[in-house]
Amino acid sequence: MGPVSISPRRSAVALAALTALLVSGCSDGPDRPRPAPSAPASPASSSSAVPAPTAADPATQAAALVATLSDEDLVGQVLMPYAYGSSATKVSAGSAAGNRALAGVDTPAEMVAKYRLGGVILVGFSADDPTSGNQETTNVDNPKQVRELTDGLRAAAGKLPAGAAPFLVGTDQEYGVVTRITDGVTQLPSPLAAGAAGNPALTEAAWRAAGSELAAMGINLDFAPVADVLATRSTVIGSRSFGATPATASPQVAGAVRGLQAEGVGAAVKHFPGHGLTAADSHTDLPVVGQSRAVLDRTAFPPFRAGIDAGAMAVMSAHLDVKAVDPGTPATFSHKLLTDVLRGQLGFQGVVITDGMNMAPAKKWSPGEAAVRALNAGNDLILMTPNVSQAYDGLRAALKDGSLSKARLVEAVTRVLTMKFRLAGHAQPALSTLEGADHRKAAADLAAAAVTVLRGRCGGAVTGPLRVTSSSGRDRTRAALTEALTAAGVKVVTSGGTVVHLVGYGDGAKDLRADAAVTVAMDTPYVLAGAKSPTVLATYSSTRASMTALAAVLAGKARPTGHAPVPVPGLPATTCKV
Repeated sequence: MGPVSISPRRSAVALAALTALLVSGCSDGPDRPRPAPSAPASPASSSSAVPAPTAADPATQAAALVATLSDEDLVGQVLMPYAYGSSATKVSAGSAAGNRALAGVDTPAEMVAKYRLGGVILVGFSADDPTSGNQETTNVDNPKQVRELTDGLRAAAGKLPAGAAPFLVGTDQEYGVVTRITDGVTQLPSPLAAGAAGNPALTEAAWRAAGSELAAMGINLDFAPVADVLATRSTVIGSRSFGATPATASPQVAGAVRGLQAEGVGAAVKHFPGHGLTAADSHTDLPVVGQSRAVLDRTAFPPFRAGIDAGAMAVMSAHLDVKAVDPGTPATFSHKLLTDVLRGQLGFQGVVITDGMNMAPAKKWSPGEAAVRALNAGNDLILMTPNVSQAYDGLRAALKDGSLSKARLVEAVTRVLTMKFRLAGHAQPALSTLEGADHRKAAADLAAAAVTVLRGRCGGAVTGPLRVTSSSGRDRTRAALTEALTAAGVKVVTSGGTVVHLVGYGDGAKDLRADAAVTVAMDTPYVLAGAKSPTVLATYSSTRASMTALAAVLAGKARPTGHAPVPVPGLPATTCKV
């Protein structure tokens, strides 16, 4: 990392040594004056109250800052809600109404100030997004707007007593089907494409480009990469995973973590302990993970270990009922899974973040009780509570009645602030760096290495002219491939010709064409098992880079070197021999 970097284990030693001292040092009595939410301390007065840290040690900086914070400030630091509006201070009437229902304020900046928030998550929609059900709004449009929004949020947070630590702005920029910011940024191929490429160095370079662009927009925490092994045909995880085996996924997870964090963006590997072991969707149900503990150790945990060993600053817990460890209790609320297994056995010392608390399994309890249960289980940040006021008040009440100990809260906030100070040593890139030539090359190299031939000749041009068809709703992707083929010197026609048929997220047997000479899967490749085409290919992704890479293969100008990272019945991982 930068000049304030510190190893997770060294941070853990400092945290353990300081927590007990801080519990008595932080204000919890009626005599210490606390700043009112409506009139937070100025940046100057806040910083002057913080004891000078020894050296540039993030854990020491965090401990010093925690010692100055009131209970209200501590509670706010563990909350990371979403907000309505594309600006921090100026929102539409509809967004103001949404914020009032969520938090009793009109604007995101007012939400930050009133609840002394530790961070905010930016939300949005994208095509074929399996997570859209818990995205109540969108506040991302383009890089300039996002940068102005994050600047405004940081201006509000800088006035708080905890303002010496960088404010967290996070989002789910996984690339592929879950990509919050799509316009004006370099689009990486999906994680499953990276698994097919099988080259962690390419993955690291691509995710380093992604980290640079997120940082330029003011985002310093990415809820990625997905460390779930795709052991089942899960549509909610699908191409968000790097592959069906830990051997495939683990090095890719590590590469993505290193790439993001090299540019000052914290990585949050998810969804612990492994959402890919179940096909159910935790946005609407409580999925059951019925595998034995031995299977978990052998299959689900290794990619999380790889992310942890690569220095991941955060891990996201999942709403999963893991029968082998804590039956009946969602992992988000399981002390056995988060404290005993994740911290005790896997050795993770960073920040544990809940999955969205507005998802169905977490809404079994009120927002306040759910927040308390999550902290007591071992989470340090509460993500996307469905009601900020109730979560904040519930945590404060739990401190008073003892159902949440001061020591647990101090421990959580110290971890959060340590992560913030670890992120503080990176200069923010300019927006002009977005979609730079080096970034586009990193995405293109990864996309090219992913293209896989599962039936047909290994390389060689497809006899033309070609006609590009697709399942419904993919006009932009069809146009991108047509443009790339034309640039590669291939004639493309609108009738007749050799049919190249594209299928993507959500497509099945009904979306295939019997007359297609070539069928291409742009998401998980399972659908190819039913294709009758003499040539079947997979790009695992529909980005422009992936379509350019596909065009090069179809034109005979590139050899498809990828290997299917998930098994497809009746087809080999590749027909290309090494």
